[in-house]
Amino acid sequence: MKFIDEAIITVRSGNGGAGCVSFRREKFIEWGGPDGGDGGDGGSVILRADQGKRTLVDLRRQKIIIALNGTAGQGRQRHGKNAPDQIIDVPPGTIVTNADTGELIVDMTQSGQQYVVAQGGMGGRGNKRFATSTNRAPRHAQPGIAGIELRLKLELKLLADVGIVGLPNAGKSTLVSSISSARPKIADYPFTTLNPSLGMVQPEFGEPFAVADIPGLIEGAHDGTGLGIQFLKHVERTGILIHLIDASQIKPESPLNEFNLINRELALYSDTLAQKEQVIVLNKIDITDTDSKVLAFKDAYIKEIVNKNRELLEITDKSLPQIFTISAATGKGTQELIAFLAQKINKQNK
Repeated sequence: MKFIDEAIITVRSGNGGAGCVSFRREKFIEWGGPDGGDGGDGGSVILRADQGKRTLVDLRRQKIIIALNGTAGQGRQRHGKNAPDQIIDVPPGTIVTNADTGELIVDMTQSGQQYVVAQGGMGGRGNKRFATSTNRAPRHAQPGIAGIELRLKLELKLLADVGIVGLPNAGKSTLVSSISSARPKIADYPFTTLNPSLGMVQPEFGEPFAVADIPGLIEGAHDGTGLGIQFLKHVERTGILIHLIDASQIKPESPLNEFNLINRELALYSDTLAQKEQVIVLNKIDITDTDSKVLAFKDAYIKEIVNKNRELLEITDKSLPQIFTISAATGKGTQELIAFLAQKINKQNK
């Protein structure tokens, strides 16, 4: 379930401001002497690990990041202004290397960690600094030290925030391609997906999140049947599960069969999977004659919840899990699903 989110950027720290050559000139002061101030320091480029960031998508858009230069010194021993540092927020777990040499620069492992990746140039000294007993009127000052420029490669090994589980042909790969930029292979036969397909989803509000379809599970997957535990072990590492069901294949006489089959396989593999939060999504509602099947599923699901919670005197609509109905092929209902997932993920990361 790991994939590499990459960005290559150019960073440039600011130049130091030049020192000033100046002499004090005031009425009634015949020998004023040198009074040139120092230049200000250029801004540094600093990497900072921010727990609120989950992807490098912003840095794939902003290719060049430049810190400001320090300002020059002035007369009357006035020093130039130091430039502010340029902070680049990256997700924890970002590995930073020199894009030209491949040399490892830093591994941003801890939230709040900071690293100066490009030090700003120092400001030059003004001529006041060069005055000595033998040279009381120096007529030179230092130029500022130039900043440095680097090409950085940033790599983030991500775990998917959302994993999509379901039987083969439930439409998992289609859903990934519908809500993200990923383009997995899609066809109408079992086990089309032999590897997880991962994509980045950009909700209308909030941070982007990673979604992955888990290759089709079948009965006996926990024992290795089909693709089996090859991918079940990865499902544990996702934040939320979308349980995707092909609404056109729901049997009105036993509408929860496929739903319970997948949940049974997850539970037999580990307690962690059995307790992981699920979002139930009924797909392919664009196919004719699915309305009655969707209603049959919802009615059966509500009855099952009531039977499991007989001690509750009252079960309201608010206490029932939300069931989404979508068509991944046409996009119907997917925006509501994206907004719901983004809200859930943001709450988890707070």
